[in-house]
Amino acid sequence: MISTNQGYRELPTGVIKIFFLNWPLLLLILSAACFGFTILYSVSDGNLDPWARPQIIRFGFGFLLIIIIGLIHINFWKKTSSAVYILTLISVALVPYVGITGGGAQRWLDLKVIQIQPSELIKVGLVMFLARYYDWLEPGRRSKPFWVIIPLIIILVPSILVIGQPDLGTGILILFIGICMMFLAGVNLWYFIVGISLMPIMIFTLWYSRGTPWQFLKDYHYRRIDTFLDPSLDPLGIGYHITQSKIALGSGGLTGRGFMQGTQSQLNFLPRNHTDFIFTTLAEEFGFFGAMGLLIIYGFIVLLSSISAITNKNRFGALLTGGLTINFFAYFSVNIGMVMGLAPVVGVPLPLISYGGSAMIVLMISFGLIQSSHVHRLRYKI
Repeated sequence: MISTNQGYRELPTGVIKIFFLNWPLLLLILSAACFGFTILYSVSDGNLDPWARPQIIRFGFGFLLIIIIGLIHINFWKKTSSAVYILTLISVALVPYVGITGGGAQRWLDLKVIQIQPSELIKVGLVMFLARYYDWLEPGRRSKPFWVIIPLIIILVPSILVIGQPDLGTGILILFIGICMMFLAGVNLWYFIVGISLMPIMIFTLWYSRGTPWQFLKDYHYRRIDTFLDPSLDPLGIGYHITQSKIALGSGGLTGRGFMQGTQSQLNFLPRNHTDFIFTTLAEEFGFFGAMGLLIIYGFIVLLSSISAITNKNRFGALLTGGLTINFFAYFSVNIGMVMGLAPVVGVPLPLISYGGSAMIVLMISFGLIQSSHVHRLRYKI
């Protein structure tokens, strides 16, 4: 970390820090959430229950959480990053033994007050720990093989645990976020070139193992890939979701069918229209312009967060902000790609929009950490 006596300064302490929160970012977060409240109200036939009211309450709590976390000094989060990673890793490991089942998958822990999905929490824990690791590591050691293997192990352990739940989509996202953190930290580019060059061999091996005693993926994973390549193979089965999603997207046109006028979503042809496929509901009712409006808000959230990371002279805070921004980008890009048929169907929610408590709270914690990094970042002396 760059010290304050080398031409940099920190902001004043105390209550005045609230004025240095990234308020434009907070307003964008609120704007995106309002899209979600509107759609959840629509798919509930014009009622706040059962989806919109709980989502508004969760968001209100989460918004307060952003401000509280943002006002806590970034050094506190730096000191606790190792403990956060270990605790979230333990929670992931406990899921097969004490986890509860929902939607046919055992991925949640019941804390009585809230049901949490540890695979979401580990993303934040991983980013925090890697930011701490590369803040501590001397620049000359970043690309040494030994010091590259250590973060790879840190990344692979939670990825393998999550994939074994099984949750292949989230496991791959954890791996992707971790690799991106290594890139942001300045690890030699050749490692990434070699890794990308080996990907075709890895994909071929995964596909070739299908039907063998040593196949790497579950049978339903292969069926999802088959459906992604050709949804017409099983239009009333595993291909039903994406087929109905494409119909809804196309029927929205430029301006949409109108608020609460979507046929696919309102008549329940579209499954999970309040969770994973909520973007399709938005596009059907508000059309291309409505969908682009949300994407523009997402784009500005990524832009403001990226600017905050680039201008931050505190290395831990910069890496933390960069990693959490990548996590947010991965959330919405994978979800939107999935509902458009550009990626296989996986259980990734649309951030700030999809109904759900666990994903919402974890996302708010992430934005709180971004705010803490922003408020307490080191700046050039004026």
